Amino acid sequence: MAAIVGAPTETEALDAYSRAVVHAVEQVGPAVVSVMTGGVHRGRRGEARGGGSGVVIAPDGYVLTNSHVVGGAAQIEVVLPDGRRLPAQLVGADPHTDLAVVRVAAAGLLAATLGDSSRLRVGQLVIAIGNPLGFQATVTAGVISALGRTLRAQTGRLIDNVIQTDAALNPGNSGGPLVDSRGTVIGLNTAIIAFSQGLCFAIPVDTARWVAAQLIRDGRVRRAWLGITAEAAPLGREAVVRHRLAADRAVRVMEVVPGSPAERAGLRAGDVIVALDGTPIGSADDLQRALGPERIGVAVAIEALRGGERVPLQVTPAEAPAGV
Repeated sequence: MAAIVGAPTETEALDAYSRAVVHAVEQVGPAVVSVMTGGVHRGRRGEARGGGSGVVIAPDGYVLTNSHVVGGAAQIEVVLPDGRRLPAQLVGADPHTDLAVVRVAAAGLLAATLGDSSRLRVGQLVIAIGNPLGFQATVTAGVISALGRTLRAQTGRLIDNVIQTDAALNPGNSGGPLVDSRGTVIGLNTAIIAFSQGLCFAIPVDTARWVAAQLIRDGRVRRAWLGITAEAAPLGREAVVRHRLAADRAVRVMEVVPGSPAERAGLRAGDVIVALDGTPIGSADDLQRALGPERIGVAVAIEALRGGERVPLQVTPAEAPAGV
């Protein structure tokens, strides 16, 4: 069979792949650190110790990692690529997105370049860098298996637009960067599915950048809050047709917190929320997504069903209290 003119040989193709991985590691590897924790950890007393990875995002010592790596730790230590072990202070953590920022007293650190996760494509080459099981600067490569996944954080909230990859992760990779072939960070490795192969997840860098900025500025992430507990509720065909609803599911209010924005707006237990500012609400997760920080202090229209009748209400969400 005649060779195809201009087609790369197997060796050339492998070399191109290798060069892409090597370039990415050379660009980002010097900014990847090990994050060690000790003392009181996740509510336990004693000498409980944990660890993970992190990536330097600013030359003056700011390091991005996972909330579950540093949450509840009494002592945090960062090991730099040159071997220096420095105590770190927790700047802020956001368990709802499993992101945290710590800071070490160092200057002139090499910081990684943060990319743009909105431009990612399924099948794209990605490289995971971290310190799994104490092995520094471990590199694995793979592809983006899927985009737009949702992952439930330990708090129960959904993390949206999660990146699924088959780049192998191990305990200790948490908090390390997921990198593209240009050497820019496009995600932060956060989870693996136990007893599976090739199912690994990363928080998209667009989310990480937004959360990190709020943590550095305020020490917390602000979210809108209505003050209700709710659950998904199916709607009967009659209600859907009568009220010309876009979906056959909505959210039933189970409890209203006294003194909350929801109580002031007149929401009651038993009300069924079908829309918020015209956007259909089919689950508690839909309601969560609709209540972004831009809603704080801004009146929004709620459409609810009460006793079979459609009731328009207006509520002004407040900032969620700490721990909510």
